[in-house]
Parts: sequence; structure tokens; C-alpha cells
Amino acid sequence: MASWQVNAARNHWSEVLDQAECEGPQTITHHGKERAVVLSIEEYRSLQKNQKPDFITYLLNGPKVDWDDADLERDKSAHDREIDL
Repeated sequence: MASWQVNAARNHWSEVLDQAECEGPQTITHHGKERAVVLSIEEYRSLQKNQKPDFITYLLNGPKVDWDDADLERDKSAHDREIDL
């Protein structure tokens, strides 16, 4: 993965974008520390496709229930069972 100092990336932005598209991700550093990565749009979309939704999103996108048709009556016969402890 190619690495660019932030000033060089700023001065050669078109080249950074071209290399991200042709050669892969480009790392941007600032004071020797990795700060960002530039990806091609294809690679970004590929990563997004492979993401699993968080738990809340997963639940909210689950099957829809028509509560008017749901049978919510509780079977009360279970209270008559004898349990050996």
C-alpha cells in the first residue's frame, strides 16, 4: 500500500486518486502517523456490501408482523401441571 505525507497528497491529489483506482488503497500520513486511507469507489462499495448490520438494524429489518392477525392468546392449561421438585 502506497503511503503519502499529507502535504504531498494535497499537492498531488489527482495522482493519489488515480493510484487508489489503479493500484489499491493509498495511506495518508501526518507527522509519520497513519491518519487516513483513500480507496477507489469500487473497493469502498465492496467493503460496504460485506458489512453485517448492527443488532438494532438487524431486528428492525426483520420480518414484519401483522399484529391484528397474530394469535396472542396464552395457553392456560400449563398452570394445571404438576411438577416434581
